[in-house]
Amino acid sequence: MPFPAQPPGFVRCHWAATPLMVQYHDSEWGVPVHEERLLFEFLILEGAQAGLSWSTILNKRENYRRAFGNFDARKVAGYTARKAKQLLKDPGIVRNRLKVAAAIRNARAFLAVQDELGSFDTYIWGFVHGRPIRNKWKNSKEIPAQTAESEAMSRDLLRRGFKFVGPTICYAYMQAVGMVNDHLTGCFRYPEINA
Repeated sequence: MPFPAQPPGFVRCHWAATPLMVQYHDSEWGVPVHEERLLFEFLILEGAQAGLSWSTILNKRENYRRAFGNFDARKVAGYTARKAKQLLKDPGIVRNRLKVAAAIRNARAFLAVQDELGSFDTYIWGFVHGRPIRNKWKNSKEIPAQTAESEAMSRDLLRRGFKFVGPTICYAYMQAVGMVNDHLTGCFRYPEINA
């Protein structure tokens, strides 16, 4: 997939350096997400990313969708030890025992949050009072790895039994699902998402 031609002066965030990353940057990253299935998908994918690059996970995303029942939390919550062993043999995903176990555990915790509060969306967006944080970073060195909000989210998710939800993972999650707009101010997506 070749890069599309860009007009003079066109700028996007520097990390979008491959066709797949460009597509993700231009169509998904930073866009506010309120759909339960997609919120669960990003929760699992961000946890799988721990210690790896996002491009590695993005390249395996379709395999994750297949392996994890298109991120149907109810299906994943029902996965047995036998199913977990099958997943550990799947070369299309990250074959890490702790991450696979965490995905199943997180599905159960996700459903518990839905049962308690009506939706995961209501719960997770509560950490930013229901509105995206619009940062104004001019260069990537300004973007933090974690914030007070991601630390609070991490503490509460851990208390509820979630795994692979440290403050840095939580901040990456917040960026992915549009709880924060961390596109650089010079990026063409920054004003589009703020609008």
